[in-house]
Amino acid sequence: MIKTTDNTFAYLLHDVTRLMRKHFDRRATRLQLTRAQWRALKVIRREEGLSQTELADYLDMEAIAVGRVVDRLEKTGFVERRADPADRRRWRLHLAAKAHAIVDEMEVIGAGLREEALRDVKADDFEALLRVLAQIKGNLVALDGAPTEERGKS
Repeated sequence: MIKTTDNTFAYLLHDVTRLMRKHFDRRATRLQLTRAQWRALKVIRREEGLSQTELADYLDMEAIAVGRVVDRLEKTGFVERRADPADRRRWRLHLAAKAHAIVDEMEVIGAGLREEALRDVKADDFEALLRVLAQIKGNLVALDGAPTEERGKS
C-alpha cells in the first residue's frame, strides 16, 4: 500500500511540469508566440477541426480567453475558422499552411528538451514511469464517471 499522506509526488509532478514549460518557453521565444498560443496550435494540429469549446476544454481555459487566443492566431494567419457543416453557430479550427512550419519547429524544440530532461534516465525506468502515470491518469479519469458519493471513499 502506498502512503497517501506524502505530498512529494504532487509537488514533484507540478515542479517537473513547471520546469518543462519554463525551459520550452525560453527556447521558443524566437517563435514570438505566447504559451497559450503555442499550446493551442499543438492541440489544433493534433485534433484538426475541433471547436473553440473543445479547444478550451483541452487547454483547461475559459472559452472567452480561448476565443482571444484564436482571434490572435487567426489575425496572424496561423489558424483558420471554418463553419461547422452541422451547426451554423459553431466554428471549426484548422491550422493554416504557414502554421505547420512553426508547429514542426515546436516539435524539434520539445524533442531536444525531452532528450535533455531524460538524460541519464534508464529506458526501463522511463517505461515504468509512463505505465504508472497512465495508471494514475486512468484512476483520475474514472473519478469523473464515479457517482459523487463514491469519490470520497478510499
